[in-house]
Amino acid sequence: MNERDVNGVPRIRYAEYLLSALILGTILYVRLRLLSAPPERDEGEYAYMGQLMLKGLPPFANAYTMKLPGVSFMYAFFFSTFGESPEAIHLGLLLVNLLSIFLIYLLARRLLGGESALVSCVTYAVLSLSYSVLGVFAHATHFVVLFALAGFVLLLRSLEKGRMVTLFFSGICFGAAVIMKQHAALILCFAFFYLLRRGWKDPDPVKKRMMAGGGLFLFGAILPYLLVVLYLYFAGAFDQFWFWTVTYAREYVSEMTPAQGWRYFSHNFEPIVTPQLPFWLMAALGGLFLCFRRGRAYDRLFFLGLFISSLLALCPGWYFRPHYFVMLLPAVALLAGSVTHPSRYLLTFLKLGRFQQFVPTALLVMAAAYGCHQEWDYYFIHAPRQVSRACYGLSPFPEAVVIAGYLKAHTSPADRVAILGSEPEILFHADRISATRHIYMYGLMENHPYAPRMQQEMIREIEQAKPKYMVMVNIVSSWFALAPVTSAIIEWGEKYARENYDVVGVIDMIDYDTTIYRWDGQATGYKATSPDFLTVLKRKERSR
Repeated sequence: MNERDVNGVPRIRYAEYLLSALILGTILYVRLRLLSAPPERDEGEYAYMGQLMLKGLPPFANAYTMKLPGVSFMYAFFFSTFGESPEAIHLGLLLVNLLSIFLIYLLARRLLGGESALVSCVTYAVLSLSYSVLGVFAHATHFVVLFALAGFVLLLRSLEKGRMVTLFFSGICFGAAVIMKQHAALILCFAFFYLLRRGWKDPDPVKKRMMAGGGLFLFGAILPYLLVVLYLYFAGAFDQFWFWTVTYAREYVSEMTPAQGWRYFSHNFEPIVTPQLPFWLMAALGGLFLCFRRGRAYDRLFFLGLFISSLLALCPGWYFRPHYFVMLLPAVALLAGSVTHPSRYLLTFLKLGRFQQFVPTALLVMAAAYGCHQEWDYYFIHAPRQVSRACYGLSPFPEAVVIAGYLKAHTSPADRVAILGSEPEILFHADRISATRHIYMYGLMENHPYAPRMQQEMIREIEQAKPKYMVMVNIVSSWFALAPVTSAIIEWGEKYARENYDVVGVIDMIDYDTTIYRWDGQATGYKATSPDFLTVLKRKERSR
């Protein structure tokens, strides 16, 4: 029996793998349990645009958004593979999340060693599921993480092996992250700086040659965006694409001041950290250890740069929405993993003997147990509908499924539907094309010079399309704007509906657990008792 056997190290390693597998298995179970969670607004947008793509209808020509279309491409891929359903969206997210966990493991193993890699990948798995970052919903930030992590793994490998082609594919991955969400451009900038810094600092001529590979890296990074531009140019939608993703987006990110942003960050950060506080504390401790040069993470430039660039990626627009923080989680996970070795070093002073070998595993288990206790209902009790309510309150995401079912049963694929509200998920569930390209009301209600023109364009499109059905959303979150510019679109909608449509459905959202549906004859004369309700209207026969 050798010394390693006497000290029990193999047994400890087996325990680490077993407990990590147990935690990851729990995360997998929760995601599978919640596959049918009703899509929220962002998911509805990506899903609707993905449907349009599968019909041969390009984005921006048929639906407006200020987001680059990368996530919509991913949704279209999920639908073509798994079918068009909420389950397909969340199954796609599950695969994206599993790949991201694996990439975190590869990255941490390269930077910190195998034992720390387990801590890092488990940390990311738990944090990226948390309801505090809306982790069960397939937001763009999950896709940013996937492609950025792939880019970093390939970048480090290219620096180690000196392979230019690997560097090119690394650039492609970072470029793909950018078309998932523009914010990822800041992480791309760090990756390029890191490449140049490593090439300049390392005396190895192979590494020096990698500096020349910076151009190849940048070409790979630009290529995904260039392909999107070419696709939309030949589809005849480039002007709309440029307006919504550049011109209007510039106005959008300038609405809020840094002082307002700081208040928003302060308001959101505590609720994000609290449910999984031990993991965040481990990351903070790991950051301190790195600052004081303890442990085995010698590439402190990488850790610092990744954390800062990921933090900056949250800042454009100063909105700091909960799901934005998913982009910060890889850096947090790596910092949490870096605690492993210095914690053992510090505990040598306590003379715990072989028990100090259990410290990383104990920290991991205690952190996971705390988080599981905090989010127990989310993990194991709440049904998918209840999870939607817990995350989004009285937003009509469960109701959208029922409304869409009615619309689908009473229309043909050729019929158009108008949604006066920001609920594109209804269009997705119904598999019907919108009567207007404006599928969000937010841009129409904000205080910028383009808002009146947007409202008039929406009015004109609906009047020309004469949709068979309209859905009017009387919910604040569906219209909310920081500074409403005008209520002309609302006043027009009420008048247009009154003159041309009959009420055939009232959806009265009483509370989190109770929604009253009134259809056809029952809807006539029914008055909603809640301030949060939707009405479904059918075009009068005489007005055709």
